[in-house]
Amino acid sequence: MDDIFGGIRSFLEEGKASGLKTPCYLIDEKKLEANGKVLASVISRTGCRILLAQKAFSNYDFYPLIEEYISGTEASGLFEARLGKEEMPSKEVHVFCAAYRDDEFGELLDYADHIVFNSVNQLKKFGPVAKQNGKSLGLRINPECSTQEDHAIYDPCAKGSRLGVIGSVWDKEMTDDIFELLDGLHFHTLCEQDSDALETTLKAVEEKFGDVIPKMKWLNMGGGHHITKADYDVARLEKCIKYAKEKWGVQVYLEPGEAVALNAGYLVSRILDIVENNGIKIAILDSSAACHMPDVIEMPYTPPLLDASRDGSMPYSYRLGGPTCLSGDVIGDYTFDRELNIGDVLVFGDMAIYTTCKNNTFNGMPLPDIYRLGKDGRAEKLTDFGYGDFKHRLGR
Repeated sequence: MDDIFGGIRSFLEEGKASGLKTPCYLIDEKKLEANGKVLASVISRTGCRILLAQKAFSNYDFYPLIEEYISGTEASGLFEARLGKEEMPSKEVHVFCAAYRDDEFGELLDYADHIVFNSVNQLKKFGPVAKQNGKSLGLRINPECSTQEDHAIYDPCAKGSRLGVIGSVWDKEMTDDIFELLDGLHFHTLCEQDSDALETTLKAVEEKFGDVIPKMKWLNMGGGHHITKADYDVARLEKCIKYAKEKWGVQVYLEPGEAVALNAGYLVSRILDIVENNGIKIAILDSSAACHMPDVIEMPYTPPLLDASRDGSMPYSYRLGGPTCLSGDVIGDYTFDRELNIGDVLVFGDMAIYTTCKNNTFNGMPLPDIYRLGKDGRAEKLTDFGYGDFKHRLGR
């Protein structure tokens, strides 16, 4: 727990949280810097290039810090590509989208350096004009190698997946003139996994596409690499990268999101009420799983909580839930070493990735303010939200 909460513990002990309006997010600069150094070391030892997948973390106030350690940004469409270009202008901008729009593609060419297509059809349709504009073009491949066990919703290799070209479709649809447009191949099959899963996937990629990779300039191994997790096997990752570089003579790219901002954010919340149902004590918070930490429900998972346990090892048990009307707006069951009281502050960890970029205003819930937890230990408000942010999403 100290690894997750070390950055905020002293902040709380000094009473600095008392002035914060809850719920709010705090993004920890020290942790972002520590993650960045790990990624930079991989780049230095292997010669690979690492991109920030903005779908996981797009808090651009921190881009000046992050860009010191990585090679650029990865986008999932027009807006993220523009954000990467505007906020990290000296770095590469890559984009992948399952399907590009006719009315957006021209503008996308203003921002993206590398454009990855999801189908041979889209490469044929948009590739020539992108090539004429000096873009490096790629095609997403699907090695049909599932390594997911717990989160099927995040398995791009599941049967019937819409993501990536499988080998049989490549053989059926690829022609010489379309192939000549390609500079690289892209695969993304992982979700918060260790490098053994990458090693398995790379073998499948080689088996199905090894004959065409040597004709490429680059190979993008996608995201889902949990590189900055404490027990991640970095040596095996570097072995995979070096193997690809030496075997096929390609520039290797990685585009993790979680690894850049892992454990670099906190959600500070307060208890509004405590109720009881059939012997279960339930603390209702001012933060919502459905609105403020949607992956808790979508994955699903139970986030870490400061000074609490998820294994039942402490004497006082509580279920934590949000204030919305959704019956399933439950964060999880925890135990504590003391009884909880209305007004108590609770701090959730792992709240930088897939939080601020995915939260919502269901039930008219206000979005949490966002603070920078600086390397000097002080909190600086970066932005706040109010009624206007809720209303203007829905009309004029």
